[in-house]
Amino acid sequence: MKRRDFFRNTALGALGAAFTAPLRAIGQTTASARNIIFMVSDGMSNGTLTMASLLRQRKEGKQSHWLQLYESGKATRALMSTASATSLVTDSAAGSSAWGGGVRVPNGSLNVGADGTHYTPILQKFKKAGRATGCVTTVPITHATPAGFCINNSHRGDMGEIALQYLPLQFDVMLGGGREYFLASHRKDKQDLLQQYQNNGYTVIDNRDALLQLPAANSSPVLGVFCENGLPYALDREQDTTLQQQIPTLAEMTTQAIRRLSKHPKGFMLQVEGGKVDWAAHANDAAALLYDQLAFDDAVKVALDFAATDKNTLVIITTDHGNANPGLYYSDKANSNFDKLHTMRHTNDWILNGIQRSTTPAALIERIEHAQGLVITPAEAGSLLAHYSQLDGDGLYNPRKLPFKELAMIQSAYTSINWGGMDHTADYVELAMTGPGSELLPPFVKNTDLHPFILKHAGI
Repeated sequence: MKRRDFFRNTALGALGAAFTAPLRAIGQTTASARNIIFMVSDGMSNGTLTMASLLRQRKEGKQSHWLQLYESGKATRALMSTASATSLVTDSAAGSSAWGGGVRVPNGSLNVGADGTHYTPILQKFKKAGRATGCVTTVPITHATPAGFCINNSHRGDMGEIALQYLPLQFDVMLGGGREYFLASHRKDKQDLLQQYQNNGYTVIDNRDALLQLPAANSSPVLGVFCENGLPYALDREQDTTLQQQIPTLAEMTTQAIRRLSKHPKGFMLQVEGGKVDWAAHANDAAALLYDQLAFDDAVKVALDFAATDKNTLVIITTDHGNANPGLYYSDKANSNFDKLHTMRHTNDWILNGIQRSTTPAALIERIEHAQGLVITPAEAGSLLAHYSQLDGDGLYNPRKLPFKELAMIQSAYTSINWGGMDHTADYVELAMTGPGSELLPPFVKNTDLHPFILKHAGI
């Protein structure tokens, strides 16, 4: 062999190895995970993870459970590309489908390709393999992220149809909001799906006590829909005893789901979603965002505690995409401004939904001070109230067109928290794994890589 050919072939071989190493790592397996817990903080930008951990550190004196994994060296960490088939910026349907079906599909689609091809969702594969399956979320159980693990539908917004699609699949635990998609009074076809689920052997529950009292030995599938639309924000729930009695926390739902699924002799796969993190980011609602991220972090602890005892569970913690790119920005008062979140009692969602056209600037100033301890000026109150003469607010999940953006801009001077926008971003996102097989996670992956990774390490 000529000397230059030797070097050329060696270089090409090294280059090929560099490109294929991550794929080989995903395909390899040195251990088999009996259980998979896949945790999604929907719409979590890196700034969200950072600020929530800072809030927990400064308020409670401890790091977030997610970042404790990094500090202790107990997790493998990677960055993940989140694009869909049609855009560098994914939506939650395509984002979840990348994991669920293993293929990038168009935004708005659930495991259905642009050519109409249906890709089998991962929970159906686990079910076919004889494993227990479930989803837990703080938004409607029919919403994009859980649905991406469960069904095929070219329209993520057809949640009434998705509720019907779940029925014959017999997933073992499905917990969240979205009761209206199961009620005859709210459905276009007037079908009483809650009754149909009961007729098909499901245990149907609608409140926290019923969830906490579920017998673990009961093998019937469980459908829990605890409210219409999404669950209340964690911060608002903590100030309302009625909501506390009616609505479980994400950590409580995760605990009960694991408690039931872990009884299955062949193991399980569970998806856990902090869905309201995304809704809060769309609204630029800092208090809602960070306390729901901490509620998700509490659910992370539940999963990690189980995995530590079980020693045969792969825990995956990530997000489907960034959203709004919030951050704590420099000022001389950045620390003290940020620490105002310690004593906040309510979200911007609570503040704005309690304002009417007749609300006076003085009443608004008092409402915001009561909710968050911030004392805005009469001029700021007047500028916010001006939007109530004709509501025209931005942001997704804002049916009343409330002025979320304007309130966030006012608050930035008092909290030092600023926002990049009100929608999803193309950021590469955090991905953490711990448990059997996690050591083989490459440092950079595509979202679709997780589908074969999970199947390999679950032995499916």
